[in-house]
Amino acid sequence: MRINWGYIKLVVLFAVVVFLFAFATIRNGERQITEPSIKFVGENNLFLTNETVSKLLIQNYGALKNVPKETLVLDELEKALKSNPMVKNAEVYVSVNATLNAEIEQKTPIARVSTNASYYIDDEGSFMPLSKNYSARVPLVTGYVEKNNLKNVYKIARKIKEDEFLKKHVFEIHQERDKKLYLRLRKCDFLVQLGDEKFLDKKINNLKAFYKKNQKDNTLNSYSKVNLQFENQVICTKI
Repeated sequence: MRINWGYIKLVVLFAVVVFLFAFATIRNGERQITEPSIKFVGENNLFLTNETVSKLLIQNYGALKNVPKETLVLDELEKALKSNPMVKNAEVYVSVNATLNAEIEQKTPIARVSTNASYYIDDEGSFMPLSKNYSARVPLVTGYVEKNNLKNVYKIARKIKEDEFLKKHVFEIHQERDKKLYLRLRKCDFLVQLGDEKFLDKKINNLKAFYKKNQKDNTLNSYSKVNLQFENQVICTKI
């Protein structure tokens, strides 16, 4: 009987490859996680600290150091991080050397509500708590504001963030109970009456034109109120 050595070699080689793969998989699964590596991505990384994130992971999952790699459920860790109201997005993964990595994007505040409660409004119009680590320099929101109804205030706060003139000059947004909006400008005594959020771009352009002309004439502080609530008019009340 003729022996097919080529076939036998192929079977042996295949068996060795399977054994090595299984061995490597088992050893890799048994590797223990080292101290989590936390990285903050994006521009806003001042509100949460590494310590805060580590505590959040431990509170929701238990001690992570020296935990076998294969016992980790990364989706649960990501959910734990995303449950923090300061976190916009989170990604958790384990590297080849068994290091647990967490990449966290923090929310971006665009206004700070200061009524009966104090909190931020983020760039998606959602609630964001204040931080003990850092205070953002954003416009203050006063008046009648409901945490579950931030639409009007968010719209003007977003406009301020995107507009260089408004970002430079507006320091306060005020909302009345009827949702009418008002602005306060730095180094100006007058109150800007916006009314509702309709025709907002037109109203802002009217404000810029008024400001530029009166700044040139050095008459900005001659007014107590600038009414912009009518689309094509600027009604000024002198002191």
